[in-house]
Amino acid sequence: MEISPREKTILDQIVDARRESIAHRKRVLPEVALKIAVEKAEPPRDFAGALTHSEYNIIAELKKASPSRGIIRPGYVPADLAPLLERAGAAALSVLTEEEFFLGSLADLKAARKTTHIPVLRKDFIVDPWQIWETRAAGADTFLLIAAILSDDSLRKLLELGHALKMEPLVEVHSHEELDRVIAAGARIIGVNNRDLRDFRVRLEVSLELIESIPDSCIAVSESGLHSHDDLVRLRSAGFDAFLIGEFLMKAADPAEPLRSLLGSGSTGTEA
Repeated sequence: MEISPREKTILDQIVDARRESIAHRKRVLPEVALKIAVEKAEPPRDFAGALTHSEYNIIAELKKASPSRGIIRPGYVPADLAPLLERAGAAALSVLTEEEFFLGSLADLKAARKTTHIPVLRKDFIVDPWQIWETRAAGADTFLLIAAILSDDSLRKLLELGHALKMEPLVEVHSHEELDRVIAAGARIIGVNNRDLRDFRVRLEVSLELIESIPDSCIAVSESGLHSHDDLVRLRSAGFDAFLIGEFLMKAADPAEPLRSLLGSGSTGTEA
């Protein structure tokens, strides 16, 4: 599929902005200081284990905004949302920490983890080992890697560092080519993003097209575009172990209600 210049520029801008931010933050907070903080941090919670506990393991995502939707949740308070979602049945949490395009922060992640007992994933555009040290120093239990923005060598090195720090990353793909790359790199938790980052279109069929190529030894996660318990039943039957859901929850006045519906413990969910 051809990528239009505008669509490619949006993704490039996000990654470029992240690299600029990292360069500045490295000068303010050198890696040696982060390593000292990591030594004092609590051990990471078991993210992989949390995704194999029940029939419908949901990673509930906390985010205030996105480049394609703008502000999603004006009254965004992670410290309040996180325990609410945990009580409603979330297996784990994902917290957006990218500042410029998603209006997130590491403070959001720290607040969410402080008020919950389930694993918390840092969702960001991670391209540098420094960010992984920063992630663990902030108390995150794991992090996201996006195959589309990483070379094979970078992907492998970032995975290895995560494993060395006892974190099992969620590695995101959108195509068979990306899936082959992350399997070769040693990914153990593979997320299929139904949203194409090139044009932001969502197709649930992407998960169904890729699931047969994900090894049984890996944990398979379907991401984006999930709106009903029936969606989860269909994907679970196809072989997925867990589901990452964010915007559908964040747009609801009470995010616990749609989460319970997705899990099949509440009224039938409707698409948002």
